[in-house]
Amino acid sequence: MATDEAARHELFSRLEATLGLEAAGTLMAYLPPVGWADVATKRDLDQLEMRLDQRFALVDQRFEQLQLRLDQRFELSEQRILATVRAEMAVQTRTMLFAMIGVMVTFASTVLAAIKL
Repeated sequence: MATDEAARHELFSRLEATLGLEAAGTLMAYLPPVGWADVATKRDLDQLEMRLDQRFALVDQRFEQLQLRLDQRFELSEQRILATVRAEMAVQTRTMLFAMIGVMVTFASTVLAAIKL
């Protein structure tokens, strides 16, 4: 049987007539504001906690998997960047070496030409 506001008022009126206003108010304060079917028990809360723990465990697993995937991607990206930097540095070093050789040959030629004069 569903408890509605009219039934609660009828109960309060009878309690008031039987026990008095203060005792009826005290007793009504201990009743839930809704039907007993809507009141959560400790067992309900324990089951809810267990379900929440399971969900959080699944979320934790998903975050760990995501972290592993991100770590792998960043590792690959880091390796690619390092390989690119090394290749570019090798090209730059060769270019600088040949440029320096060209400058030295030009300088030596200029010195030799100056000495002959």
